[in-house]
Amino acid sequence: MSDLRAEVTAAVAAMRAASPLVHGATGSVTRAIVADGLLAAGARPMLTETVDEAPTLVTVADAFLANLGSLSSDGRAGLFPTAEVAAERGTPWVLDPTAIGLAPVRTPLAHELLALGPSIVRGNASEVLVLAGGGQPGRGADSTVAPDAAAEAAHSLAAAHGCVVAVSGAVDLVTDGRQSVRIASGAPVLTRVTGTGCLLGALSAAHAAVAAPFVAAVAATALLTVASERVGGLGPGSFRVGLLDALDAVTPTEVGSGVRLT
Repeated sequence: MSDLRAEVTAAVAAMRAASPLVHGATGSVTRAIVADGLLAAGARPMLTETVDEAPTLVTVADAFLANLGSLSSDGRAGLFPTAEVAAERGTPWVLDPTAIGLAPVRTPLAHELLALGPSIVRGNASEVLVLAGGGQPGRGADSTVAPDAAAEAAHSLAAAHGCVVAVSGAVDLVTDGRQSVRIASGAPVLTRVTGTGCLLGALSAAHAAVAAPFVAAVAATALLTVASERVGGLGPGSFRVGLLDALDAVTPTEVGSGVRLT
């Protein structure tokens, strides 16, 4: 794992040096933490989802996040054409298929976006299982199964679509269909603050602007989870503020050495 730790350290350092512009189409509920988290981590946010503007603005972005969070009519209309432009231009992009399964709009939209070839798919185990064509939907944005239950589906999805799949949970799983790693870092309170998963997708996009998708997904997860542990035992409200401070303060070396990889 020493080589991967070195790559994680280098990716975080490169992301901060480049300060990539991340175009994020994400839900209204989580835009604040996504934008603030990207800025704190060293990237720059641009959050536009309308079909009239987003496909044009993504042309100047270094990476794109397609998050199906609190999907609006504007978001529904703008996501596919924006992702299509990103894919055509070779811009790295992340698909976050939030709450797919029972939802009649976002579920087929997620499959349409997947067909465009995202660099990284980031979701919980239930979302990954549904996207791979099996499994039961979660409860909204919450998974009903652990990441390891989706390990086979994640490998298959990555191999079939030539992407990296990152499965979030108490122990995160990242795979490209050939190699896999589990990440056991992270404060439990992360799951009690709205938008931390969306932020992880945005951080994955930021790192994909400077690193290969597998390393980018691992580095983003490492950055968020190590920073969360740095905050300490705070309640959700204080933790949210502390997380932004920690994302700003934690060094690339601390991320690479502090992340628990298995």
